[in-house]
Amino acid sequence: MASTPAPAAGPPELSATGRVILGMIAFGRTTGYDIKQLVDKTTRYFWAASYGQIYPELKRLEDAGLVRGRPEPSGARARTVFQLTEAGERALQGWLASDEEPLYELRDEGMLKLFFSDSLPERRIENIRAMRTRQERKLAQLRAIEPYAKEGPAGAYLTLQLGIGSTEWFIDWCAATERRLAAETEQE
Repeated sequence: MASTPAPAAGPPELSATGRVILGMIAFGRTTGYDIKQLVDKTTRYFWAASYGQIYPELKRLEDAGLVRGRPEPSGARARTVFQLTEAGERALQGWLASDEEPLYELRDEGMLKLFFSDSLPERRIENIRAMRTRQERKLAQLRAIEPYAKEGPAGAYLTLQLGIGSTEWFIDWCAATERRLAAETEQE
């Protein structure tokens, strides 16, 4: 009796960090360091990645055949430049084309403080003001990169526009809420 061959394994499951890395490499050959620098200037406003996530994920993606690394030392520093393989391009495109609902995760310690602010209500307005101040700094950073983003990939610029709009809304909400809470406090 002939044995039935095992079904071919499908593409490896991409982690969120793996998706970020494949997308960054799709912008051009790059190193782990370059990926981290680009993340810090772009996606960190909505999806961060640390060196501790990037380098192990690069190894996993290389082991899965999705990226190929090539040593390119720079002076005394060891350096590996990565590029997407055909399988990596297919994996990135497959994720981009999938109908699976994208994961949404927001991590904002200011919002966490607001959520628990009933334990120290007298600090609530100050916490909201701190949230607004942080968002104003973020908006200034986003506006500073806007002229350069206009020259880059359309998807990155659209994302920047969304980030600017949502940050402006956040600032407006904080300002209105500060005024409302201050008025309520005066009436007490």
